[in-house]
Amino acid sequence: MQTQNEWPRWAAFLKRYHLDHFTAWVLEAGGPLALLGAQVLYFGRSFLGHQQVDLLARALEDETEVRAFAAYLHGQSNG
Repeated sequence: MQTQNEWPRWAAFLKRYHLDHFTAWVLEAGGPLALLGAQVLYFGRSFLGHQQVDLLARALEDETEVRAFAAYLHGQSNG
């Protein structure tokens, strides 16, 4: 999937600001919040830039991808 190509960049950004553990926890615990976050991103995409925001929003809409990205973040933190 196209968003998986962006995971290293997203993970690096989160790690830079020490948000990787927190983000993984939120993604694992906040199922409906991820969907709500996707809607917020769609709403604000004209302010944030279309391509990256659309990719992130689509990823947040897919529960399987949300869990996979959270696992990826855990792997990056441990590895």
